Amino acid sequence: MEKIALIGSGGSGKTTLANRLGGKLDIDVWHLDRLLWKPGWEMTSREEQIKIQSELVKKEKWIIDGNYNGTLDIRLEAADTIIFLDLSRFLCVYRVLKRMVKNRNRTRPDMREGCEEKIDFRFIKWVWEYPVTKKPNILEKLAHLPEGKAIVVLGSPSEIEQFLKSIE
Repeated sequence: MEKIALIGSGGSGKTTLANRLGGKLDIDVWHLDRLLWKPGWEMTSREEQIKIQSELVKKEKWIIDGNYNGTLDIRLEAADTIIFLDLSRFLCVYRVLKRMVKNRNRTRPDMREGCEEKIDFRFIKWVWEYPVTKKPNILEKLAHLPEGKAIVVLGSPSEIEQFLKSIE
């Protein structure tokens, strides 16, 4: 486990798991939200996204947390381990709402400066619909990855904790 792509719905715990894994494995963690957004919630161009991620995956070791389905293949192809956090939509929406309230008008540590947290109903809707709109595509991609890649699907906070304990 040296090149880890961490994916899952908003609120699934990607950032927290990435940071904990990075500490345990002594691997640099890269948060796509921090890298791909510009101040004022302006998204980088697709070309910039491809360039940034193509450079990241050349590194010897990395943990990259984030979805960004349009460039997901870059990470999936380069990763030796893919961790998919497949938590309930209720838990994910709850966590997103909690995060929005907790960090309102501040920038989260995993986000680019100038992107203050706000209540965003479009994002909440995206999280709610993730199991129907995004998950099937992800499962399809995971099913067609070449042999030799470790695919870890974690479906609950307790499974995440068990996984972390297994790394100690």
